[in-house]
Amino acid sequence: MPFKAGLELTELQNMTVPEDDNISNDSNDFTEVENGQINSKFISDRESRRSLTNSHLEKKKCDEYIPGTTSLGMSVFNLSNAIMGSGILGLAFALANTGILLFLLLLVSVTLLSIYSIYLLLVCAKETGCMVYEKLGEQVFGTPGKIIIFGSTSLQNIGAMLSYLFIVKNELPSAIKFLMGKEENFWEWYVDGRILVVTVTFGIILPLCLLKNLGYLGYTSGFSLSCMVFFLVVVIYKKFQISCGIPELNATSSILSNSSAHEHMCKPKYVIFNSKTVYALPTIAFAFVCHPSVLPIYSELKDRSQKKMQLVSNNSFFAMFVMYFMTAIFGYLTFYDDVQSDLLHKYQSKDDILILTVRLAVIVAVILTVPVLFFTVRSSLFELARKTKFDLYRHVLVTLVLLVIINLLVIFIPTMKDIFGVVGVTSANMLIFILPSSLYLKITQQDGSKLTQRIWASLFLALGIMFSLVSIPLVIYDWVQSGASAEGH
Repeated sequence: MPFKAGLELTELQNMTVPEDDNISNDSNDFTEVENGQINSKFISDRESRRSLTNSHLEKKKCDEYIPGTTSLGMSVFNLSNAIMGSGILGLAFALANTGILLFLLLLVSVTLLSIYSIYLLLVCAKETGCMVYEKLGEQVFGTPGKIIIFGSTSLQNIGAMLSYLFIVKNELPSAIKFLMGKEENFWEWYVDGRILVVTVTFGIILPLCLLKNLGYLGYTSGFSLSCMVFFLVVVIYKKFQISCGIPELNATSSILSNSSAHEHMCKPKYVIFNSKTVYALPTIAFAFVCHPSVLPIYSELKDRSQKKMQLVSNNSFFAMFVMYFMTAIFGYLTFYDDVQSDLLHKYQSKDDILILTVRLAVIVAVILTVPVLFFTVRSSLFELARKTKFDLYRHVLVTLVLLVIINLLVIFIPTMKDIFGVVGVTSANMLIFILPSSLYLKITQQDGSKLTQRIWASLFLALGIMFSLVSIPLVIYDWVQSGASAEGH
């Protein structure tokens, strides 16, 4: 039986279950046998109290109540930090393949739907007392629920690591060429992005991942958010500095000589449908996923309540909505149809200290963020296998195997849009749409007072399923059509 919202914790703690069935009381309501007839009201009251007490015991088994210490403002910062990621680099590409109006509609829709999914997740946490996503899944659906949530969160984190290492693969060669004083078309094996990403992984990231705990690396997430804010400022500034179609943007001489073609290329479009439009929604969904971090942030919130955490969620998503839209619109209005799935890569760092600075800042930020995500995936894997006791041999072996697999994927995946597409239609869809609504429907299935909310949650679940059924085939179709061809970088 789920908890009733109006029942205080202190009332539950003071509530006791009668050990002796033959309870006597001055009131006839609490006489078990009255004139040879069983008093049904007594049984009802007794069973109700036993049910509530048992429910409280189950809640305590899931997570002990520990008061939070984080302020509302800092919680907003932490959740904003959890939302912000490499997805911001692909939003201008999504806009270029949907048009301004359609992109804005999708961005608003995903923002509101994400806020609603957080609401469902918070209700589930309140009803069960679970503050860990995997524990919540296990509490509601048993071991299959725990495995599904583990798979979804791990795939999301692996997708984020892939996108971060893809940034290293794309951006580090350009930064090194600039520092060497070489042209952008300079080519040697030591400026090959594939070699550089492997070198960075096993020279910097591997030693950090082998540490027993992260410690100070937890603070690098704040630096990462600062880098993305700096990136947004540069994108806005460059919009007014770079003219559309200039030679530095790789525009061909034929386009420059043809004024009508040039005018068409530099004219904003409001609604677009093409083969790449299918990547827009997964990319936006990928950019807004923060659900694995919601419950830990909720548990740390001072004087926490569902209403207070919902306020944190609303403020964080609104801030990220503004930041995402500004990055996408100014990036698009700088390069128009020539924008790439990695917006940062479009800016040439030749003789531009500002671009070099933001490029190096983002590279350092993502390099230091990868171990944080890696620790989460590895810890979840050990938890799932029930191998929580530290073992050095297993620790090193699993770390090496996972990093090798991730590097192979980074080397052979052609573009970031493929990462955003795959993760967006799989784990992001599960975490935003399917899992919160499924958990909510299961928990409230016996609560007739929440019929209206269950209808909305059912529609939300149906939307997530429809999103998968439509997006996954379209992404596969685009792969088949485009073959192994990749964007030129």
